[in-house]
Amino acid sequence: MTANHPDDVFLTTEEVLEYLQVNLRTVYRLIKAGKIPAVRVGRQWRFRKVDLDAWLDGQRTAPTSDAVSVSGDCRQRVLVVDDEEGIRDLLARTLALAEYEVDTTADGLSALESIRNDGYSLMFADLRMPGMDGLTLIREVKQINPHLPIIIITGYSSESSAIEAVNLGVSGYLTKPVGIPQVLAAAAKALGVTAA
Repeated sequence: MTANHPDDVFLTTEEVLEYLQVNLRTVYRLIKAGKIPAVRVGRQWRFRKVDLDAWLDGQRTAPTSDAVSVSGDCRQRVLVVDDEEGIRDLLARTLALAEYEVDTTADGLSALESIRNDGYSLMFADLRMPGMDGLTLIREVKQINPHLPIIIITGYSSESSAIEAVNLGVSGYLTKPVGIPQVLAAAAKALGVTAA
């Protein structure tokens, strides 16, 4: 085994915070729960990058049978609707790290089908998408499930669309670029979860 082998790349706790874009408390919670593999070296933790990447990929494609948190409670299901793949991936990774079960879709019509067929606790939706826009999607979703919390994400914030979204009963309104703390805080608030 050579030190230069890609599987032997280890990250420090600080590097993991930067790599996963999470806070220290979240990293320790994930270690304690056995969610991310870590090796104790003296008083420090070390993480193999290849293990972190495998864990992140598993979070994106985890089957529902694995969707049980450490405490035994079923994880909250979240649907992310955005035509930008980068935003979908960022939100999916972020929410998966906070132990939400995440599905993503690129358009409003697919989102409506998912809402009709699957039970979700929360939906993130982009305002501007080709085909069905976010405001139309919200109106349709509210007819299917009037109690589903919805958080709007947009790069084109306008006062009129914000007011209309609020009037439609959205639970939150985020502007791009979104930061991980804002996403997690908005999700917790929309679901009535108090931050630990």
